[in-house]
This record gives sequence, structure tokens and C-alpha cells, in this order.
Amino acid sequence: MTIRTILVDDEKLAIQGLQLRLEAHPDIEVIETCANGREAIRAIKTLKPDLVFLDIQMPGFDGFSVVKGVMEIEPPLFVFVTAYQEHAIRAFEANAVNYLMKPVDEAKLADTIERVRQRLAEKRSAEEAEKLKDVLAEVSPESLDDISIGEEETASRYEKMINVKDRGQIFRVDVDSIEHIEAAGDYMCIYTGDNSLILRETMKDLERRLDPKNFQRVHRSTIVNLDQVRQVRPHTNGECFLVLESGAEVKVSRSYRDVVARFVH
Repeated sequence: MTIRTILVDDEKLAIQGLQLRLEAHPDIEVIETCANGREAIRAIKTLKPDLVFLDIQMPGFDGFSVVKGVMEIEPPLFVFVTAYQEHAIRAFEANAVNYLMKPVDEAKLADTIERVRQRLAEKRSAEEAEKLKDVLAEVSPESLDDISIGEEETASRYEKMINVKDRGQIFRVDVDSIEHIEAAGDYMCIYTGDNSLILRETMKDLERRLDPKNFQRVHRSTIVNLDQVRQVRPHTNGECFLVLESGAEVKVSRSYRDVVARFVH
């Protein structure tokens, strides 16, 4: 399956160079190129690509403004491409697949595209599973009971302890002690009541290891242990904060308000 891709950069030579390197990856289909942020937002909303290679430093709307500008739709995957190393942390906070420095290294580009393939495969698998459940609900409702039983049987496969290699040491973390997890690119910041550790793993991979009955997304880049929630505090624009056992507060975005409904009876 092809990966429909848009390239965004105000430097024409940069776009040409990236297009040339992408020719080595036959499943990448460049459907549009954009010279500025406004063009990019318009193209993303109209063409709905799978992937966007996005320059950060552009006149007018920079790369981060483009990401914000398409949040009302289901956004594509973003890879930031820039000459400025200092933007790396913000790029990971924007949940980018990766951050590439100019001139783009072919090996790092290949690694990035492989990550993109994995994320898209996970997304499509989840969508197909939901479609299947919808069909079963219509034609054979009783079969959903069997699926539910299967899900209960597999609950034991979720991990109780996680090994985290951080600062040259290996820490054994009791999953129940985890309050929340925040994503920073391909790194996860794991917070317990009295400690924080860095784990090199994607959010999708870590989610598969945790029991979804306890660990739920409350933001694009945040997972919370629901057993650690002690208070729900309303905020503006339909958002709210979860107050955790340690007193830490985590914002719940509007897209994840259904998680909060679990605490309202």
C-alpha cells in the first residue's frame, strides 16, 4: 500500500533533494509539495495525506503552526525536517514520528520511513478491527459476547513489571505504581509518585503492554493510570484536569472526554 505524502519547505532545492532520496522507497507517493505553512494546511485538509515531511523554519506559519492548524481533522503523521537542532524537543512534544536534520541522511530517512510504515499498519489494523465489530454487531450480536470473553482471557498477558534502562541502570517498575506517561517522540517519560524515568519506546508499543482497563490516553501524548486519579477538575473549552495521587495534574483534551465519563456516575 502506498503512503500518500506531502513535502513542505520554503526552499525549492530542499524539496527536490528530499524527493530524490524518497525515490528509493517505492511505497512513498509524493502527492503534493508546498512552499509555506498556509499552503500546507490547505493541502493537508484537502488531500488528507498519510504523511507530511515538514520544515520548521518558514516565513509566516512555521511547522508547529501547521500542526496546530490541522488539529480539527484527523492529522497525518509528521516528520520534521530542519537545519536547527534546538527545535528537537518541541518536535517530539508535537508527537512527530521523527526529527531529521538537513541535509537528510539516507540511513536515517530509511529508519524514519520504517517507523511510519509500522505506525500506519497499527492504525489500519485497529480501524479494521473496529469495522469488524460494527459488522458483527449488526449481523451476529451474540458473537460479540465471545469476543468479550476472549478479551477477558487475554487480560493476564499485560505486564505487571516493566524494565526501564535509564542513566546506565535498569529499574524494575511496578506497573501499578505508574501515575502517568508522557510521550516525547520515541521516548516515554514514566512518572511514579516519587520518581521519573525515560524509556526508549513508542507510545503505541507501550500501550500494548499495559492493561487498557487501567491505562488510558487522555491526550495525544499522555497516558494515565485511572487507579491513580483522585479528582476531576473542570477547565475551559470542554477540557479538564485529572488530579493524581501525588498531587500532579494532567490535562484531558476534548478528544478524550469519554475517559472522564468513567468517573461520573
